[in-house]
Amino acid sequence: MPAPNFDVIASLSKRRGFVFPSSEIYGGMAGFWDYGPLGVELRNNVKAAWWRHMVHLRDDVVGLDAAIIMNPRVWEASGHVAGFSDPMSDCRSCKLRFRTDDLKGPPSEIACPNCGQRGTLTEPRQFNLMFATHVGPVEDSASVAYLRPETAQAMFAQFENVATSMRRKLPFGIAQIGRSFRNEITPGNFIFRLREFEQMEMEFFVHPRDEDEWFAHWVEARHRWWTDVLGIAPERLRLRPHDADELSHYSKQTTDIEYEFPIGWSELEGVADRTDFDLRAHAAASGKKLEVFDEKAGEHVVPFVIEPAMGVDRAVLTVLVDGYAEEQLAKETRVVLRIRPDLAPVKAAVLPLLRNRPELVERARRLTADLKQQVTAMYDDTASIGKLYRRQDEIGTPYCVTVDPESLDDGAATIRDRDTMTQERVSMELVPQRIAELVEGRAQWEGIPREPAGAGAP
Repeated sequence: MPAPNFDVIASLSKRRGFVFPSSEIYGGMAGFWDYGPLGVELRNNVKAAWWRHMVHLRDDVVGLDAAIIMNPRVWEASGHVAGFSDPMSDCRSCKLRFRTDDLKGPPSEIACPNCGQRGTLTEPRQFNLMFATHVGPVEDSASVAYLRPETAQAMFAQFENVATSMRRKLPFGIAQIGRSFRNEITPGNFIFRLREFEQMEMEFFVHPRDEDEWFAHWVEARHRWWTDVLGIAPERLRLRPHDADELSHYSKQTTDIEYEFPIGWSELEGVADRTDFDLRAHAAASGKKLEVFDEKAGEHVVPFVIEPAMGVDRAVLTVLVDGYAEEQLAKETRVVLRIRPDLAPVKAAVLPLLRNRPELVERARRLTADLKQQVTAMYDDTASIGKLYRRQDEIGTPYCVTVDPESLDDGAATIRDRDTMTQERVSMELVPQRIAELVEGRAQWEGIPREPAGAGAP
């Protein structure tokens, strides 16, 4: 089945409580979205999967949670104040603004993508993407600060503190999950491009002699995370190395992991070889030495940096798009989200077959409470059993547990599998354990290799 368009996913997301337009009762605001009850759970599960495989399962990566607003000198040293911008063109007719690099040709020669008028697009001019704010009671040039456009710079600024406090030697990494803000010229395509978003980035510090091996390692490891951990279809993923003319000013080599969205192949994650650009820039601006002693070489070294960086929101969108399926059954079309059980917002839903039987409802509610000790679970009796199944299929719940009149006699309930729709009868006291086993059994993964061949132990 081809990937559904974003309108389908946006409709499902709003209807079932994944994502809502921000401040919708006032008309919304472009580039900003709110995560509903199920979206929060899915988002947290994606972040937990990244943190587990990036930090907890490795002994060479540690975490950081830095402030969103930092000393503005950080952004001056990194080059963001002077150069973090996109080319922008305005339409003189409809007054809308466009990223010039998204246009299908030179602005002077093409029609406006919105109103269709020719000759109305202005020549490109640079537009800085950082949101400026003020710190303190007086709004003047001395109080200007910025909402961070990326999480990476905090990890460079805290490099020495982390290395010293955690007694780290090369190679090692610093990982962070956090909010970032970019005043995008043309946000859109649902949650694909936002002005407020969350990033998951890791800066991996290596000896310059090992940069190529570690770069190859992280490209392979991150690609495998998308397939083996998030369960994304391999045929919809590809690796795209950047051409020399599209590399960022700090990058020696970069490879994007791309997904075939309805809008075409687009970036999910970038793995960049940032060399020693950032550490040297901050060392020069701050007057601090940002280096480590390499015992093997017997010298102080300014490390090179390999950076895998991705967005939480785009990962959530990918999980929804890739998992969405429509199946034609005998009398209806079934919409189902086939997402990994460990990512699913709800792992099990308890459904009483008859809601007008108090004793049946009581047993079902007690079972729900027991299940919640093991996994995220919910109780639902707001419709017929068929409609309840379809609702759970549509939000990706891998297992439904039906409590029926026979349950009062045999003390058992029926577990239904979302993907196969097969059922098994299990003693109610064993249902929580069985669900936990099923969720864990379908979420096994072999893990990420610690090091590339020949790079030496971390």
